[in-house]
Amino acid sequence: MGQAGKALRQVLETYGINQSSLATALGVDRPVVFRWFHEQTDPTAETVASIVRVLREMNPTAAKEFIRLYLVDLTQDGEMDLVATPVQELPKSDTVDVSVLSRLFKKTTNSYKYLFFISLLDILERRQFEALSPISFREIIIEMLANAWYPHTYFKLSFGLQDKISNKLDSLNIDISDTKIIFQDTGKRHLRRTISDKPIEDIVSDIRRYVPFLLIRPFFEQELKSAKTGRYKRSNPGDDEQEIINLAEGLFNVKKPLYRFDASLYKNCTSINLHPEWVSYIENNYLIVRAWVCWEWLKYMQQRNPNVPAVANKLFPPQERGSLNSQKSYWKLILKQTDLQCIYSKKTLPSQGFSLDHYLPWSFVAHDQPWNLIPTFPEVNSSKSNYLPDENYFDEFVNLQHLGLSVSKSILGVQQWSNYIESYVAELKISNEDNLLDLQILKSAYESTLTPLVSIAIRQGFTTWSYR
Repeated sequence: MGQAGKALRQVLETYGINQSSLATALGVDRPVVFRWFHEQTDPTAETVASIVRVLREMNPTAAKEFIRLYLVDLTQDGEMDLVATPVQELPKSDTVDVSVLSRLFKKTTNSYKYLFFISLLDILERRQFEALSPISFREIIIEMLANAWYPHTYFKLSFGLQDKISNKLDSLNIDISDTKIIFQDTGKRHLRRTISDKPIEDIVSDIRRYVPFLLIRPFFEQELKSAKTGRYKRSNPGDDEQEIINLAEGLFNVKKPLYRFDASLYKNCTSINLHPEWVSYIENNYLIVRAWVCWEWLKYMQQRNPNVPAVANKLFPPQERGSLNSQKSYWKLILKQTDLQCIYSKKTLPSQGFSLDHYLPWSFVAHDQPWNLIPTFPEVNSSKSNYLPDENYFDEFVNLQHLGLSVSKSILGVQQWSNYIESYVAELKISNEDNLLDLQILKSAYESTLTPLVSIAIRQGFTTWSYR
């Protein structure tokens, strides 16, 4: 059970489609989608077909992704074996060799190639697929650093032991604490400008030494293999890169590599010129090509962050978060019935004007589930920011959640309360709704859920916080 649910969950998270919208479009109750999402039940084959149809109307790329994930085979030991299926293939072409493009990320051991290619796509889209102007290494590398900043600095994902991009970012010390900028800078303008103003010459020099040349190496595999077995044996640094430069230039209209370089000597190369036929192919199939490379990037990052929640939501600039209106309304009802204290400041909370705090920071959990939300003062929430709460707050957090559940049970209708507590039951793995009102069971469930998550977050680099 759960294969369709896993696929659905990843697609909804990746493409920002909420469960309620899908439920409405399908004509089913939201709890039905919730149970699929959390792999409690599986939709029937007929329902899967309906899900695909609805997703195509909402986002065609999301529909393709759902089909692809749904068709993932499982090996006997439970590991995911991504079997090539027609929906995973890049669109064919009569003008360029798409099979070579599909091999760009074979045997990749670090993030550079993914970031380089994704950054090329970003720049191309921003330039409206204008093919004649060269793209400088500096522009591409600034884009790479901007694309790496969100998963590394904000979401604290690991890029792998061999990867050095995180060290390069850390050396720039780019601190953007304003959440408005983080969530509204979806085009990365502010971030690119910030990076451009930093001393990045050494980083540009280092990354340009290999990455631009190695990325298009698959276009010349046969020629490079022949050169290695021939009389000419390369042994000096830059020999392979120089040979790729020569091949890209000499076979530009024959092999049609993705790009060629602006100089004939390795040491003088500063930019690339994309092949116009590849630009045309990418423009005509942009959503599919981007979905393909994002899928490859996700596979790479999931392997390096196996226990981290919602990796798919942490690879790119976060979109504007959904409204917390329903969660705020819940706590307003409770605050009208009883006095509550902020667990951090120990002050009594007002029934209006309070803020909702993600107990485990949003940048770690990447969701707004009620079981992780509690009321606090806006200034306290601002101070807590992206930190983990000190363990001393745990008991008070659970007590506050328990009080909220107990009061809401008495004032909400049966169905309304049942709908609201779905995430508590599912995420905390509590067997039935009534057990939520048993403080010891609730505390034990929170302990089992939060302890491993906090350990992972600390290993990722999240630090703890206490209110002063």
